[in-house]
Amino acid sequence: MPDFQYIAREISGRQVTGTLAASSQQDALGLLSAQQLFPISVAPAEELKSQWKLSGRRVRARQKAVFYSQLADLLKSGVPLLRSLELLEQQATSPAFAAVLQDVREQVADGTRLHDALRRHQRVFGDLVVSMVRAGEEGGFLEEVLKRTAAFTDHQEDLKGRVLGAMVYPLFLMIFGTGIVVVLLIKFVPKFEPIFERMAERNQLPWATTALLGMSDFAQAYWWLIALALALGAWGLNYAAHTETGRWRLDTIRLRAYGIGRIIGSLAVARFCRVLGTLLRNGVPILQSLGIAKDATGNAVLSKAIADASDNISEGKSLAKPLGASGEFPPEIVEMISVGEEANNLENVLVDIADNLERRTGRELDLAVRLLEPIMLVIMAAVVLFVVVALLLPILQSSTIA
Repeated sequence: MPDFQYIAREISGRQVTGTLAASSQQDALGLLSAQQLFPISVAPAEELKSQWKLSGRRVRARQKAVFYSQLADLLKSGVPLLRSLELLEQQATSPAFAAVLQDVREQVADGTRLHDALRRHQRVFGDLVVSMVRAGEEGGFLEEVLKRTAAFTDHQEDLKGRVLGAMVYPLFLMIFGTGIVVVLLIKFVPKFEPIFERMAERNQLPWATTALLGMSDFAQAYWWLIALALALGAWGLNYAAHTETGRWRLDTIRLRAYGIGRIIGSLAVARFCRVLGTLLRNGVPILQSLGIAKDATGNAVLSKAIADASDNISEGKSLAKPLGASGEFPPEIVEMISVGEEANNLENVLVDIADNLERRTGRELDLAVRLLEPIMLVIMAAVVLFVVVALLLPILQSSTIA
């Protein structure tokens, strides 16, 4: 019997995934029901493998933004969805994206709803886009949602470009400085060891020189161990980021990190406010909007605080109070949300909050990067100075003794 991979929810609402053997997809659905699981998606494992290959291909955010915008324009002009997808597939400049759009078109042609077809390629479109498209389909404003999604994707890409552009020079300094230190320790310092042997035998070497020679010997003998430790550390962080507990801890560290934690938190809150405000403007109920917008933060800690706020709203309480009680949202943001609720103008207030936060955070990020550059230069200068002093001190001591 073929294997079927499924995504389902338990009675408690917790999402589970797994694989089961069944003669057909209908039988697989029956087996899930017998286990008191509510299926979200069930597909043959072989089909998912080929789908994973498609979804694993890299598609640039700009390409996706153009796709959302053009699809919205075509639908608004009265072009049927299937024909619109076919046209966009033919116009796709990236073979990877064309293959993904072909699969989406084929699924829609078979009667699958657009958001379900996009969900098959979550690594390309993401949970947030799938959820927003679903809301647009259910609310009858798909074109508007696609336009908003295109604008949001463009906006996030611009912000990402600014951050990466600002970090290029500090990263270059860090990599260049590390390379200099490695070359000094492995190639340059060992040439001085014969000169210092006699002073070392008489215990006359300064502590700085002794430490430098020790680091050089360790780097030469165990360079492979250092490289292995760095590789394992990178793998461990990547693995932890894909587990619930590990992601929670990493996201907590990001928010609490000195200096950059405030910037990361502000950007995440800005994304949440922008998406929530956009959905509310388009008439999506607040509980459904919160369920979608919490994924926009990209932070498990903030998502949990928003999910808890959703529970409070379902009991008839306000949004601002539980967000403030979580301690993860700045007091001024909570106050503005409270005023927006009282004035029945929450959707506009949220978009204004996002605009203000992004402007303020942009200034803070520029300042942080400007400060980072001289800090990196000072660190590099201090390291090089330590190496030079450690090598010159024994020579000066020997000349003084002589």
